[in-house]
Parts: sequence; C-alpha cells; structure tokens
Amino acid sequence: MVDTGVRVRKAKFPSGSSLALGLAISLISLIVGVDLFLHPNISSNLLMPFTVSSIGVAALGSLAVPILRRLKAGQIIREDGPQGHLKKQGTPTMGGIFIVPLALILGVLWTGFNDKVIACSLLTLSFAFIGWLDDWKILRRHSNKGLSPRSKLLLQALFAIIFCGWLGLSQDWQAFTTINLPFKLAIPLGIAFFPFALFVFLGSSNATNLTDGLDGLAGGTGAIALFGMALLLFPKNPELAIFCMCLGGGYLGFLWHNRHPARVFMGDTGSLALGGALASTAILGNLLWAFAIIGAIFIWESISVIAQVSYFKATKDENGKGKRLFKMAPFHHHLELIGWHELQVVGVFYITGGLLVSLAILASKL
Repeated sequence: MVDTGVRVRKAKFPSGSSLALGLAISLISLIVGVDLFLHPNISSNLLMPFTVSSIGVAALGSLAVPILRRLKAGQIIREDGPQGHLKKQGTPTMGGIFIVPLALILGVLWTGFNDKVIACSLLTLSFAFIGWLDDWKILRRHSNKGLSPRSKLLLQALFAIIFCGWLGLSQDWQAFTTINLPFKLAIPLGIAFFPFALFVFLGSSNATNLTDGLDGLAGGTGAIALFGMALLLFPKNPELAIFCMCLGGGYLGFLWHNRHPARVFMGDTGSLALGGALASTAILGNLLWAFAIIGAIFIWESISVIAQVSYFKATKDENGKGKRLFKMAPFHHHLELIGWHELQVVGVFYITGGLLVSLAILASKL
C-alpha cells in the first residue's frame, strides 16, 4: 500500500467551555458598549443582578446535578432522533428546577417586590410547573410521552389567560393594547389584544421548548434573548430589565453544567419557563416587535416543525408516506444530519442571536 502522505484532518470546533466563556464575554462587552453609546449607567444597574444570578445558578447546580443523578432523573432519548444523541441517554434532566426559582427570587428581591415583576415571575413559575409535570411523567413512564400535547396547551392557555385577566383588571390596561413599532408607528388592537397575547404566550413557550435539543443551545440563546430584552426595557421599565437580567444570568450560569458535553439538561421545566418569561416581559414592556426580532431563532425553529409536518401531510401517498422539507425538524437537527457538528450549530445560533439583539437595538432608535 502506497502512502501518499496525505492526511485527512478532522474539523476543529471550539469546546463547549470556550463557547460558554465566549458568550459571557460577548454579553458583558455588549452591555458596556450600550452603556457608553446609548444608555449611560445601564451597566451599573444591570450587570450586578446578571452576574449574581449566573454565579448563583452555577453554584446551585453543583449541588443539584448529583442529586438528580442519584434520583435517576435521566433523559429518555427518542430513538428516531439523531443517532449521535443516543449516547446522551441517562443524562440528568429537569435542570430548570435550579435555574428558575433562584433567578425569580433574585428578580423579585432586587426590584423591591415590583408588581409587574411579581406577575412575570408567577407566570414564569407556572410554565415551569407545566414543564416539570411533563418531565416527571416522562421519567415515571420511562418513555418520551409526558403530558399530552392537548393537556400541555390547555394548562399553558389557563395560566396565560389568568395573566391576561390580571392585565385587563389593571388601571392602565389600554396602554398595553396598542402595539408600538419602530418609526413611531403603532397598531391599536383594543380588545383583540388579549387573544393575540394568548397566541404569543403559547407560541413563545412552545418555540423555546423546541429549541432545547442540543447541549447549550436553549440555555445560551435564551440568555442572549433575555439579555437583549433587558437592554431594550431598561430606559422605561428598569424593573422588568432587572428581571430579565436575573433570569438571563440564570440561564447563562446553567451553561456551566449544560455546555457540551452536557452533564444535565434543562428539560421542559426550564424551556417552557424561558418562553413564558420572554412573552410576559415583551407584553408588559410593549416590546412585542422587538421580541419578534430577538426571538427569531425560536420562531424559525417552530416554523421548521410546522412546515415539516404540513409538507409531509400534503405529499402523503396512498401508502401513508410523505416527503420531507428537512432531514429532520426542528432545524437544528437538520443541520446535524447534513454534517454540522453539534458545537458548530450551537456556535452559529449564538452568533445569530447576538446579531438579532444588535438589530433590535438599532431598530429601537428609528
């Protein structure tokens, strides 16, 4: 056999630790830049809750992850998913139980029990509870089947309606029913705002849930989105901004344990709570337009699933077989199956999330 001297080099990607550290440095750099050029004193108000929450969740996770492992709260990996994920079978899940409570407590305390923050915290906690029920049923049954989709949606709708009911009873509820847009445009929805808000809650929580499929993906993109919302909320709603920073710091701290290779997954407990938090702050802060930009990753992940299912049904033949738009949905799995490394997907999503935040900040100045 002739040795040609040619060696095939494996592609090198940043480690999970490098991605998490790079994300933390990038977020801090972004807030310093905003502090210098857009909103003076923003860093002095927001960096501390962000940092304390991040360190607190990372430290709490060091205690919680071994407990979850002893309780055998291991993730059940779906057999029809990417085959490379089967090795993750048994990794502890339900990590949201040490992200959400600590971050919410810090947010409420840091804002002096602000009523808007309490409302967002209760909504976030209720969505975390739905996720916990789903995770618990999956672990109990040792299968991927937790709450039925209908039950999950009904519970989400119930808590979202309660939140909207509280908003409707507030004295200034009419101020929320007009959707502000860039270029000083506005869309007055009136009473139609409330069903629209319900749609936002359901869409947001399920979209972030779908994004939770790779090590560090939902945690990192969630931290970026919450960070971006905080920067936009700060001038007019500093309490909501602090709330977002506490929760965003919590998801960043979670990456200490969830970075590739993950030692724990957040589960529906963490992913549904993330969507609820983003939706509630966007509604109360009248930043739904900004959330549509910042949350574009989550929206696309959701669209990819809807498009995949719809196309499959539309092209189904007499044998019940249909065609697929993507190799697998959500979209991050499609990228894996066309040859992208898990770390490559996560890194590109992080960069995209940062660019979306920058775009939203620029749009807010129009």
